[in-house]
Amino acid sequence: MELQELFQQAAANSKSLSAKPDNETLLKLYSLYKQGTEGDNNSEAPSNPFDFVAKAKYSAWEELKGTSKEAAMQQYIDLVNKLRG
Repeated sequence: MELQELFQQAAANSKSLSAKPDNETLLKLYSLYKQGTEGDNNSEAPSNPFDFVAKAKYSAWEELKGTSKEAAMQQYIDLVNKLRG
């Protein structure tokens, strides 16, 4: 299988994990998925100072700036496989 197929399979597998990951892990999954599918975050930071979820997601994705899509995909695959045990 090529990387894109493995990535799509990992994305499907992430929806059927036996236990819900903690928030930090969920943010990591989110940011790696976004980096792997869209590349660097070019959106504006959330304007609502009380939207903590949006701010956390934005910051997590922003931290991956400069990471290649391929590297992010591989890290995502590795993390999902680790979570599946």
